[in-house]
Amino acid sequence: MSELKIPKRMTTALVNSLTAGVVPRIGLEHIAVGRRPEVESILLDMENIAEGGAAFKLITGKFGSGKSFLLQIIRNYAMDRDFVVADADLSPERRLVGTKGQGLATYRELMSHLSTRTRPDGGALEMILQKWIVTLQQAVMQEKGYGPEAPQLGQEVEQRIYTVASEMRGLVHGFDFAKVLASYWNGHKLADDELKQDSLRWLRGEFATRTEARKALGVGVIIDDDNWYDYMKLWAEFTGAIGYKGLLLFIDEGVNLYKITNSISRQSNYEKLLTMFNDTMQGKAERLGIFIGGTPQFVEDNRRGLFSYEALRSRLVAGRYGGTGLNNYTGPIIALEMLSHEEILVLLQKLRDIHALHYGYDAKLTQEQLVHFMEEAVGRLGADELLTAREVVRDFMDLLHTLHQHPEMSFEKLVGERTAKPAEPETNELDGFLAEFDL
Repeated sequence: MSELKIPKRMTTALVNSLTAGVVPRIGLEHIAVGRRPEVESILLDMENIAEGGAAFKLITGKFGSGKSFLLQIIRNYAMDRDFVVADADLSPERRLVGTKGQGLATYRELMSHLSTRTRPDGGALEMILQKWIVTLQQAVMQEKGYGPEAPQLGQEVEQRIYTVASEMRGLVHGFDFAKVLASYWNGHKLADDELKQDSLRWLRGEFATRTEARKALGVGVIIDDDNWYDYMKLWAEFTGAIGYKGLLLFIDEGVNLYKITNSISRQSNYEKLLTMFNDTMQGKAERLGIFIGGTPQFVEDNRRGLFSYEALRSRLVAGRYGGTGLNNYTGPIIALEMLSHEEILVLLQKLRDIHALHYGYDAKLTQEQLVHFMEEAVGRLGADELLTAREVVRDFMDLLHTLHQHPEMSFEKLVGERTAKPAEPETNELDGFLAEFDL
């Protein structure tokens, strides 16, 4: 207990999030168990993206199996490795394509959550642009010997902005993208906040009409439902060009595409997903990673899932030698199994110690009591049910809060006396795997 050192800000986030049944944004490395091969696979994808490649992964698992947790821990790991990341949950209002702007709504959500190591909570767009401009200014001043007030400085920086943005090979809208970046620079140079804000609004996809964009910025296109993904590819190359490793998109709740009742609309979304898959697999996108979370039903249902769209089914279905129970972590689908009872037990140990650290008391629950808690949780389920980490964590946090707030209560009064002799818990070798990967 005395060896555990976690900042108060982090223990607060962990305790509050887990009590509410949601995935914490920070501190995940302190409660992670299992998932070693899944993490190894995605780390390899990241290395490829940093070298100019691209990746596409579907993370599938039943509700409560840890999809969102895995996406979040990879997001945090990516920021530590100098990637730009963005995440969004799909919903009836946010899709990949939609007749009412649902695709653009997803783009806006991703851009609002744009994050970096120094800005991990979103809203990093302007910080990224400012950092880039300062870097360009310093490079020009150093190479040309200009002072900060030199009249040629602005022109040279603007020329380099066009050079970086316009050299994005084979990507549509590159010129307009460059023009808006130059407008942002001019706003910065002239201390014209309105021009800067108009540029940011355009980049965030907030202009409603082309006329409005032409009047404000002299650009005849806007980011909309049809082209938003093209701009994500631009952003990926741009982040790589200005010194980041690339752009990773984490899109959760893919099941909301499965739930679309209109078959034509559903197929349109699957078609966009196919485009993303093909671009990343065929080298049409650079420095871009797309990670989508969803249930097995979302993928495998032949009537409404991704497998109902033959072009996707043929690309995603397991090969002849991918036998049942043999997960291929290098393929496009990572299917998460439920955590084992031993892994959940390790998780409970971590939660017990974090709760005690946060509230400043000595952890009293014994290993035998944790095993008893697990047995009670398993006993409440039917024979065909699997114990999900989400369910057991919420119940356990509730137990810890009650025991802490009501010292007169005992563990046995709340959970019940144990009747069977405790089984010896198996040694768990997964506890230290995060340290191995420097997570």
